[in-house]
Amino acid sequence: MTYSTVKRWHEIVKSRDIASLKALLADDVIFESPVVHTPQNGSAITAKYLAAALHVLNNDTFQYLNEWLGLDSAVLEFETTCDGILINGVDMIKWNDEGLITHFKVMVRPLKAVNKIHELMGQMLRPDAAQAR
Repeated sequence: MTYSTVKRWHEIVKSRDIASLKALLADDVIFESPVVHTPQNGSAITAKYLAAALHVLNNDTFQYLNEWLGLDSAVLEFETTCDGILINGVDMIKWNDEGLITHFKVMVRPLKAVNKIHELMGQMLRPDAAQAR
């Protein structure tokens, strides 16, 4: 039993290293967002969502509060504040035998937090947002 995937994820969160993020994702990874109805399939779109989340949520108030580890999965509870709104959620991560993430689901509470994430992530993921940065 190895938790190197979780360790690598924590390093990515700390460093915000997008190249390392992309290297940690399986090609066929599935990403489930708290604000998008359908699962997003593939490493390119998953990397885009997670990079935006690292930019929006991973501010100086971001912290992981708890971890629950399985043989090939983990649940990481986090807390952060964005624009005065306290956001509490969990990252549910599953990986394959190579240690690459195959499924990443984010769940968030309360409703005000979901709405704030929708607003801020929407700004980051707009097609013209890349040119603005």
